[in-house]
Amino acid sequence: MALFRYPGGKTWWYEFHFGGQKVRESAKTRSIEIARRAQNKRRRDLEESYNGLKKRALPKPLNVAADEWLAIKKPTLAERSYAIEEANLKHIRPVFGKQLISDIEGKDISRYQQERLVEKASPKTINLEIGTLRAILRRNRLWAEIQPDVRMLATRDDIGRAVSPEEEGALFASCAQSRSRSLLPAVTLALNTCMRYSEIRLLRWQQVDFSTHEITVGKSKSDAGTGRVIPVNARAWAVLEFWASNFPDRKPAHYVFPSERYGAAGDDFTPIPYQHRR
Repeated sequence: MALFRYPGGKTWWYEFHFGGQKVRESAKTRSIEIARRAQNKRRRDLEESYNGLKKRALPKPLNVAADEWLAIKKPTLAERSYAIEEANLKHIRPVFGKQLISDIEGKDISRYQQERLVEKASPKTINLEIGTLRAILRRNRLWAEIQPDVRMLATRDDIGRAVSPEEEGALFASCAQSRSRSLLPAVTLALNTCMRYSEIRLLRWQQVDFSTHEITVGKSKSDAGTGRVIPVNARAWAVLEFWASNFPDRKPAHYVFPSERYGAAGDDFTPIPYQHRR
């Protein structure tokens, strides 16, 4: 354990090792006696945390706790969900990464929320990021202690709106100009059935009933959504039938909107039926 001042500095710092990690922090005081007492208190707090007398989590930096949490969650998370958690951590790590998780307090999270708002992040996005931080702290038995001091940001429920005929026409025109032949029929199906992106991307021909003009959704976002039957209106069905005519040798297990491969000139379209679009 040591007390020191940086050259030219007036406040005291303390430094010691605990749990295989170096703890070096400013005591924020010009008094060496107060700095010594602050150092002793800091080490005592860590010892109480380590021995379960105060906080049950080991004194580890957020970066370490985040890596451990990701390793545990990866087998149970969908690929897209895992990517979202990693994206959230890209914002969390620069702020909390080097901080010991046992030291994170409600006021720190509130400050983070305000800073992200200044950066023009949406309340919903910020709430998702705090949700990831909450999951990490909860795994380490620390969230319950600061939960009363944390408030999620209010989000709007009236953001969604119907697409106007003009907007729909502009969207279809843009799709028609795309090199991807599947973009226009896929967007048409989405607008007329309200199917989710993943449902359309993973749709197979065996889910399309040409006799009843219905689509049975496969794996969906929720258990309730999986296996539901969606009736297809005449407009979307005409586009779907036209799209099907491009695949006379299609098999039930083939994807409706397969991955596409182009030649060097950009005019040679080759579908890969067993590989869905990304």
